[in-house]
Amino acid sequence: MNVVQGLDACVLLHSRRGEGVVLQTPIYPPFLAAVLGSGRRVLESSLVRGAHRYEVDFDHLRATLEPDARLILLCNPHNPTGRVFEREELLALGELALEHDLVVVSDEIHADLAFPGHRHVPFATLGPELAERTITLTSATKSFNLAGLPCAFAIFGSDRVQQPFRELPPHVLGHPGILDDAATYAAWTEGQPWLDAVLSYLLENRKLAMDFFASRMPGLQVLPPEATYMAWLDCRDLELPADPFDFFLEHARVALTRGSDFGAAGKGCVRLNFATSRAILLEILERMEAALGRRSSIG
Repeated sequence: MNVVQGLDACVLLHSRRGEGVVLQTPIYPPFLAAVLGSGRRVLESSLVRGAHRYEVDFDHLRATLEPDARLILLCNPHNPTGRVFEREELLALGELALEHDLVVVSDEIHADLAFPGHRHVPFATLGPELAERTITLTSATKSFNLAGLPCAFAIFGSDRVQQPFRELPPHVLGHPGILDDAATYAAWTEGQPWLDAVLSYLLENRKLAMDFFASRMPGLQVLPPEATYMAWLDCRDLELPADPFDFFLEHARVALTRGSDFGAAGKGCVRLNFATSRAILLEILERMEAALGRRSSIG
């Protein structure tokens, strides 16, 4: 199993066709695919851009919770904004889950990639009442660059949320091979020095990108991610002649990730992956800057 298969299975097993599933957009596209591809309805509550980070709009989230809502799919740390939700925010989400009897599916695959000053809080640790309605999905594949080895975990907070999975055929979610198991075990038991070095490198890449955006791309709105290796770039104030994905692909020869793939809240945005060498990252940024410098002549 990989985490995306886990998302699909949770939606299929803990809701019915036509029922609502709550998402906080912009959101990693497989979340949307898990809901729409199974005939469920997306109940979309967008994060809002604050002064320093993206934040949950709890009033809007509460209004989104229709009577047939069965699930909330949580991504923490959040992809693509890089938010690491704080304990108080998660407890407020938990109150809504209890009030509306929601199962919480918490994708925590980026938990190991929280930057200094930010602490990942697993949703299932917030208390027994919340743990018993929580399914936590995680894997070593993101943090330790093991994406080709599909080995993920669904951690069930109670028999109630696990029972539908027990009724599945034994191999419907795939079966990790011995290499997948060995690599995952090695990563989580012996890989901390490597991960520390990666986090240090990502932190420097984040600083390079944030400084570059601030000094050389005025009008582009970007907040420093608190985790992950992605930056969410809001290009709506740039007055580009095309969707930002198409603009930067055509005029900078840089392939970002199209913002609208992350839901309606992503329109006019793109996602940058800065987990690369510093030389490549600098070339990406310089190409984007040069394309923006030419945009007045593009039409």
